[in-house]
Amino acid sequence: MSEQRIAVITDTGTDTPEAFVAAHDVRVVPLRINYSDGSTFESGVDITPEQLVGRFAEEVPSTSLPSPLRIQETFEAARRDGYDGAVFVAISSGLSATYETVSMVARQMEADGFPVVVVDTKSIGVAAGLVVMEAVLQVEAGMPLSSLGSVLEGVARRTRVFFSVQSLDFLHKGGRIGDAEYRLGSVLRIKPVFTCDEAGKYVVAKKARGWKRALDEEVRLAVEAARAHDRVRLAICSYEDEGIFERLEEQLRREVGAVSEVVEVLRSGISADLLVHTGPSLAGVAVMGC
Repeated sequence: MSEQRIAVITDTGTDTPEAFVAAHDVRVVPLRINYSDGSTFESGVDITPEQLVGRFAEEVPSTSLPSPLRIQETFEAARRDGYDGAVFVAISSGLSATYETVSMVARQMEADGFPVVVVDTKSIGVAAGLVVMEAVLQVEAGMPLSSLGSVLEGVARRTRVFFSVQSLDFLHKGGRIGDAEYRLGSVLRIKPVFTCDEAGKYVVAKKARGWKRALDEEVRLAVEAARAHDRVRLAICSYEDEGIFERLEEQLRREVGAVSEVVEVLRSGISADLLVHTGPSLAGVAVMGC
């Protein structure tokens, strides 16, 4: 068992459940939210998801990755607090430059005697959060830093995310979907179910006509992902609850439970920086093979 004290650090794009973060001293580096008047906020620090959504009527802002200085300060704070090294679990490199920037800072920290392992989840939201949680469990079980990278990359490959939105406006404005797909969805009420491909970029996994059918498709996709594993950990994310947590958890426990043992079902909100790109109508599920 390793005697190293290893800090677990992530960014707000992973939506790791807040209670877990607080209980296990997970350090979170915030992505930034930028308005046209020049004001910049750190997600979850000086702007909440509720405050962000409340301003959507006046402006949909943009987002940017954390500054290298902010990342370095987080590593330095961990070192001052007695940690010998760190593992940083990052939002998909296919959706953000956060992973590359953290890797650059990590090389500088390693040269200064503080080793850092950086993991690209190739995912987003609570699915990436599941990888963060597994990182904590592995560290607390005594896994050495030298082994964490390959182990967590394997965990990331066993983790899938599926999500839908009632309104495609935000994904379209952010360039995540094209004009043709946006028009098709708006006119025919087609609701794509998105996932992340092997490169960590958004792709359409299924298309459904109407919101309720889209949620059902999320569950069916989760069932198919779970078939490859004897045991799975599940997660649900939503901003506008409206009973979505209860509905999806009941379906997931019943349908996924028929093909794989469900270890637990977690619930998560959605960070302000992710809401910029999806809007508040998102609901999604994640599956991690244990």
